[in-house]
Amino acid sequence: MPVIRNTGLLALGGIAVAALLTVIGHLEVNDDLNPWALTISDFAVSDRGGVIDVAMVVLALATVTLMYGLRRTGPPPDRAVELLLGAWVAGLAVAAVVPTNEPGTAMTTAAYLHRYASVVAFLSLPVGGWLLARRDQLTPAARWLRGLAVASLVLAAAMVWSAYPGERVLIGLAERLLILTEVGVLTAVALVLARSGSPTRGIAA
Repeated sequence: MPVIRNTGLLALGGIAVAALLTVIGHLEVNDDLNPWALTISDFAVSDRGGVIDVAMVVLALATVTLMYGLRRTGPPPDRAVELLLGAWVAGLAVAAVVPTNEPGTAMTTAAYLHRYASVVAFLSLPVGGWLLARRDQLTPAARWLRGLAVASLVLAAAMVWSAYPGERVLIGLAERLLILTEVGVLTAVALVLARSGSPTRGIAA
Protein backbone atom coordinates (compact mmCIF):
# COMPACT_ATOMS: atom_id res chain seq x y z
CA MET A 1 0.00 0.00 0.00
CA PRO A 2 1.95 3.03 -1.25
CA VAL A 3 0.05 5.56 0.85
CA ILE A 4 0.76 3.69 4.09
CA ARG A 5 4.42 3.18 3.13
CA ASN A 6 4.73 6.86 2.35
CA THR A 7 3.33 7.90 5.72
CA GLY A 8 5.88 5.66 7.42
CA LEU A 9 8.73 7.06 5.36
CA LEU A 10 7.55 10.64 5.90
CA ALA A 11 7.34 10.06 9.64
CA LEU A 12 10.83 8.53 9.68
CA GLY A 13 12.12 11.58 7.84
CA GLY A 14 10.44 13.88 10.36
CA ILE A 15 11.92 11.94 13.29
CA ALA A 16 15.40 12.15 11.74
CA VAL A 17 15.07 15.90 11.12
CA ALA A 18 13.85 16.46 14.70
CA ALA A 19 16.81 14.50 16.06
CA LEU A 20 19.27 16.47 13.93
CA LEU A 21 17.77 19.81 14.96
CA THR A 22 17.94 18.83 18.63
CA VAL A 23 21.64 18.00 18.31
CA ILE A 24 22.26 21.30 16.53
CA GLY A 25 20.35 23.10 19.28
CA HIS A 26 22.71 21.66 21.86
CA LEU A 27 25.79 22.63 19.89
CA GLU A 28 24.84 26.20 19.09
CA VAL A 29 23.98 27.30 22.65
CA ASN A 30 26.81 29.59 23.76
CA ASP A 31 26.21 29.35 27.50
CA ASP A 32 28.17 26.87 29.56
CA LEU A 33 25.22 24.53 30.07
CA ASN A 34 25.56 21.01 31.46
CA PRO A 35 23.37 18.54 29.49
CA TRP A 36 23.43 16.02 32.36
CA ALA A 37 22.14 18.51 34.94
CA LEU A 38 19.82 20.61 32.74
CA THR A 39 16.83 19.56 30.66
CA ILE A 40 16.39 20.09 26.95
CA SER A 41 13.88 22.82 27.82
CA ASP A 42 16.64 24.63 29.71
CA PHE A 43 18.71 24.57 26.52
CA ALA A 44 15.75 25.69 24.42
CA VAL A 45 14.97 28.70 26.63
CA SER A 46 18.52 29.92 26.08
CA ASP A 47 17.71 30.19 22.37
CA ARG A 48 14.02 31.08 22.15
CA GLY A 49 12.55 30.48 18.73
CA GLY A 50 15.54 28.29 17.97
CA VAL A 51 15.98 24.88 16.47
CA ILE A 52 14.97 22.84 19.52
CA ASP A 53 11.52 24.42 19.45
CA VAL A 54 11.28 23.63 15.73
CA ALA A 55 12.38 20.05 16.46
CA MET A 56 9.45 19.58 18.87
CA VAL A 57 7.00 20.84 16.26
CA VAL A 58 8.50 18.55 13.60
CA LEU A 59 8.23 15.56 15.94
CA ALA A 60 4.60 16.44 16.65
CA LEU A 61 3.88 16.58 12.91
CA ALA A 62 5.62 13.23 12.40
CA THR A 63 3.28 11.76 15.01
CA VAL A 64 0.25 13.18 13.23
CA THR A 65 1.52 11.51 10.05
CA LEU A 66 1.76 8.20 11.89
CA MET A 67 -1.78 8.60 13.23
CA TYR A 68 -3.00 9.08 9.64
CA GLY A 69 -1.05 6.02 8.51
CA LEU A 70 -2.49 3.89 11.30
CA ARG A 71 -5.99 4.84 10.24
CA ARG A 72 -5.21 3.60 6.73
CA THR A 73 -3.88 0.20 7.85
CA GLY A 74 -7.21 -1.17 8.99
CA PRO A 75 -9.81 -0.36 11.65
CA PRO A 76 -9.16 2.98 13.38
CA PRO A 77 -7.00 2.70 16.50
CA ASP A 78 -8.83 2.52 19.81
CA ARG A 79 -10.21 5.84 20.97
CA ALA A 80 -7.89 5.69 23.97
CA VAL A 81 -4.85 5.35 21.69
CA GLU A 82 -5.87 8.32 19.60
CA LEU A 83 -6.45 10.43 22.70
CA LEU A 84 -3.04 9.47 24.11
CA LEU A 85 -1.22 10.20 20.86
CA GLY A 86 -3.18 13.45 20.57
CA ALA A 87 -2.10 14.39 24.09
CA TRP A 88 1.54 13.72 23.12
CA VAL A 89 1.17 15.96 20.05
CA ALA A 90 -0.55 18.72 22.03
CA GLY A 91 2.01 18.50 24.83
CA LEU A 92 4.88 18.87 22.38
CA ALA A 93 3.22 21.81 20.66
CA VAL A 94 2.56 23.67 23.92
CA ALA A 95 6.09 22.98 25.18
CA ALA A 96 7.50 24.36 21.92
CA VAL A 97 5.46 27.57 22.07
CA VAL A 98 5.42 28.27 25.81
CA PRO A 99 8.92 28.70 27.32
CA THR A 100 10.09 27.40 30.65
CA ASN A 101 12.01 29.67 33.02
CA GLU A 102 15.72 30.39 32.76
CA PRO A 103 17.76 27.94 34.88
CA GLY A 104 18.06 29.16 38.46
CA THR A 105 15.14 31.61 38.27
CA ALA A 106 11.70 31.43 39.87
CA MET A 107 8.98 29.44 38.11
CA THR A 108 6.47 31.56 36.20
CA THR A 109 2.95 30.66 35.09
CA ALA A 110 4.31 29.99 31.61
CA ALA A 111 7.01 27.73 33.07
CA TYR A 112 4.41 25.70 34.98
CA LEU A 113 2.33 25.35 31.81
CA HIS A 114 5.42 24.21 29.93
CA ARG A 115 6.27 21.70 32.67
CA TYR A 116 2.83 20.11 32.87
CA ALA A 117 2.47 20.01 29.07
CA SER A 118 5.76 18.10 29.00
CA VAL A 119 4.58 15.73 31.75
CA VAL A 120 1.38 14.98 29.81
CA ALA A 121 3.40 14.28 26.66
CA PHE A 122 5.99 12.11 28.41
CA LEU A 123 3.34 9.94 30.07
CA SER A 124 0.88 9.73 27.18
CA LEU A 125 3.18 8.32 24.51
CA PRO A 126 4.46 5.21 26.33
CA VAL A 127 0.94 4.24 27.42
CA GLY A 128 -0.24 4.77 23.85
CA GLY A 129 2.69 2.70 22.58
CA TRP A 130 1.80 -0.16 24.93
CA LEU A 131 -1.79 -0.15 23.66
CA LEU A 132 -0.62 0.01 20.03
CA ALA A 133 1.32 -3.21 20.57
CA ARG A 134 -2.05 -5.01 20.61
CA ARG A 135 -2.82 -3.84 17.07
CA ASP A 136 -2.58 -6.69 14.52
CA GLN A 137 -0.83 -4.54 11.92
CA LEU A 138 1.93 -3.71 14.44
CA THR A 139 2.60 -7.28 15.54
CA PRO A 140 6.14 -7.18 14.02
CA ALA A 141 7.00 -4.36 16.44
CA ALA A 142 4.91 -5.45 19.43
CA ARG A 143 7.85 -6.62 21.55
CA TRP A 144 9.76 -3.42 20.86
CA LEU A 145 6.76 -1.25 21.61
CA ARG A 146 6.15 -2.91 24.97
CA GLY A 147 9.82 -2.83 25.94
CA LEU A 148 10.25 0.82 24.99
CA ALA A 149 7.00 1.74 26.73
CA VAL A 150 8.13 0.14 29.99
CA ALA A 151 11.57 1.76 29.71
CA SER A 152 9.93 5.15 29.11
CA LEU A 153 7.76 4.86 32.20
CA VAL A 154 10.74 3.82 34.34
CA LEU A 155 12.76 6.78 33.08
CA ALA A 156 9.79 9.10 33.63
CA ALA A 157 9.68 7.91 37.25
CA ALA A 158 13.43 8.59 37.50
CA MET A 159 12.84 12.13 36.27
CA VAL A 160 10.11 12.71 38.85
CA TRP A 161 12.42 11.44 41.59
CA SER A 162 15.23 13.69 40.37
CA ALA A 163 12.96 16.74 40.11
CA TYR A 164 11.77 16.48 43.71
CA PRO A 165 13.59 14.40 46.38
CA GLY A 166 16.64 13.92 44.15
CA GLU A 167 17.36 17.67 43.92
CA ARG A 168 17.60 17.43 40.10
CA VAL A 169 20.61 15.13 40.12
CA LEU A 170 21.23 13.88 36.56
CA ILE A 171 17.79 15.10 35.50
CA GLY A 172 19.14 16.05 32.09
CA LEU A 173 20.51 12.56 31.50
CA ALA A 174 17.26 10.94 32.62
CA GLU A 175 15.22 13.19 30.32
CA ARG A 176 17.42 12.56 27.29
CA LEU A 177 17.22 8.80 27.81
CA LEU A 178 13.46 9.14 28.22
CA ILE A 179 13.16 11.06 24.96
CA LEU A 180 15.28 8.44 23.17
CA THR A 181 12.96 5.65 24.28
CA GLU A 182 9.84 7.62 23.36
CA VAL A 183 11.23 8.49 19.93
CA GLY A 184 11.99 4.77 19.69
CA VAL A 185 8.27 4.05 20.10
CA LEU A 186 7.46 6.35 17.18
CA THR A 187 10.28 4.90 15.09
CA ALA A 188 9.09 1.34 15.65
CA VAL A 189 5.61 2.25 14.40
CA ALA A 190 7.01 4.20 11.45
CA LEU A 191 9.24 1.29 10.39
CA VAL A 192 6.28 -1.09 10.28
CA LEU A 193 4.28 1.35 8.17
CA ALA A 194 7.27 2.02 5.89
CA ARG A 195 7.58 -1.73 5.27
CA SER A 196 3.90 -2.11 4.47
CA GLY A 197 3.52 -4.26 1.38
CA SER A 198 6.87 -5.96 1.95
CA PRO A 199 7.27 -9.40 3.54
CA THR A 200 6.71 -9.15 7.29
CA ARG A 201 10.09 -9.52 8.96
CA GLY A 202 9.85 -7.55 12.18
CA ILE A 203 11.75 -4.37 12.87
CA ALA A 204 14.83 -6.17 14.13
CA ALA A 205 15.35 -8.07 10.87
